[in-house]
Amino acid sequence: MTTPTTERFLSLDVFRGMALCFMIIVNTPGSGSLPFDMLEHAPWHGFTPTDLVFPSFLFAVGNAMSFSMKKFETMDNAKVLLRIFKRTFLIFLIGYLMYWFPFFSYDAQGHMIARPISHTRIFGVLQRIALCFGIASLMVHYLSKRVVIWTSILFLLGYWAILLFYGSPGDELSMTGNAGLFLDKYILGDLHLYHGEGIPFDPEGILSTVPSIVNVIVGYFAGKFIIENGKGYESIAKLLLVGALFVVIAVFWNSVLPINKKIWTSSFVMVTTGIDMVITGALLYIIEIRKSVSWTRFFVIFGKNPLFIYIVAGMLMEIIDLIFPQAHFYHWVNANFYQVIAPGRIGSLLFALSFMLVCWLVGYILDKKKIYIRV
Repeated sequence: MTTPTTERFLSLDVFRGMALCFMIIVNTPGSGSLPFDMLEHAPWHGFTPTDLVFPSFLFAVGNAMSFSMKKFETMDNAKVLLRIFKRTFLIFLIGYLMYWFPFFSYDAQGHMIARPISHTRIFGVLQRIALCFGIASLMVHYLSKRVVIWTSILFLLGYWAILLFYGSPGDELSMTGNAGLFLDKYILGDLHLYHGEGIPFDPEGILSTVPSIVNVIVGYFAGKFIIENGKGYESIAKLLLVGALFVVIAVFWNSVLPINKKIWTSSFVMVTTGIDMVITGALLYIIEIRKSVSWTRFFVIFGKNPLFIYIVAGMLMEIIDLIFPQAHFYHWVNANFYQVIAPGRIGSLLFALSFMLVCWLVGYILDKKKIYIRV
């Protein structure tokens, strides 16, 4: 019989670091060429490896919760709520300020003007992480395991029903006809939404946050299962089997509710959490059983300061352009270096890898100085 343990597993820290590492790569392709198809999100329905990155980070948030939530058992109710709401608020605020940054811009005459708050995107990646963490933490702390599971199922089925009944008739799952867009437009307005799709549409909007909470919940239960059952072959086999079952369910569900990252369909939750459990099981076997750890430090560096490194990745280029506003550094370095030595998609990938390594170097320096930034 396996003895329950409360130690942090290296494999779970590596998983979180891998998720952040690949998130930076897919978020910062070099200019001058389109990235490889596998490094882009599916245009709408469908699934690519890139679509796995963000839900994997939510899964990793749940993994981390399986360790941190034990501290709440010794705290009174007021302190628990303060801890959860404070962290949720700070992460949400940081995400919002990142979209507002640098708080000013230049007009056609080169004059500095303030960037109006009325045109700032409200929801986004960190904001979704914050909300999912906060709601999942409240659920796990205050509800029984059975209630959490049934509530998660209700989230997935209820979201499916809302999409079908409140979207445009016959066009319920399109970018312009889905219920999530209608809710975002009604509450937030066009100017506070993401405009990268060519129209006001937010892939991290209000309604699609509901099913994404389940990614965190599944990550939590996976981590808790490993804590309680250990890292033996039986635990690994169960993770692989349940993960495979989730993927099979997603494949069948896809026939009536397409897998879609941008509106975070319930079938998308099932396929991503299933794959994440399979990856977790594989990492447990490679790292904890086979003791292959020489390669893990690279990813652990990312996992030790995930929030700060994500902020660096999101703001570094903007800061450089502020310092050299006429240079357009990002495009200049791609046109004069990466697209020269490796024209096309390879040059784009090389830039993304180089930028990821710069972010890793920041994490490495912080780790050497024993600086770990938490909120």
